[in-house]
Amino acid sequence: MRRPFLVLLTLNAFLAACTQMPAQPDVATVRQQVFTAERAFAKSMADRNLKDFSVFVSEEAVFFTGPTPLRGKAAVTAWWAQYFTGPSAPFSWEPDEVEPLDSGTLALSSGPVRDPTGKVVARFNSIWRQEPGGVWRVVFDKGSPLPPQPQQ
Repeated sequence: MRRPFLVLLTLNAFLAACTQMPAQPDVATVRQQVFTAERAFAKSMADRNLKDFSVFVSEEAVFFTGPTPLRGKAAVTAWWAQYFTGPSAPFSWEPDEVEPLDSGTLALSSGPVRDPTGKVVARFNSIWRQEPGGVWRVVFDKGSPLPPQPQQ
């Protein structure tokens, strides 16, 4: 009599666990996490720290930099090393927009790219993914030129 009861109790607990949906993350919290990650990523350029830069790049990242897409953290870091050679950053960026999925697993970050004088010269667009351990990393990155300004 005891064994069927334990089997039924175990089965009931298993079914209850399977039907419980994980709580949806708070979108505002996720948005703030990605803003924070993007700002730290940009700070790595300002600080001239390629090692810190690479921490934010996913192992399977695709960066649309140069003539062909860069695939993987090693390729991205190797290409971007050229931007870390001088004493001052050749450009800077800061997010002004972050929009996560309701699931809290991916987020778009976008904002202006500035030359060393502070002039806006382009716009970046990055897709961030929350990876194991809750760490946010860039999986896709692509800059775009500013649209032509109308003649006045």
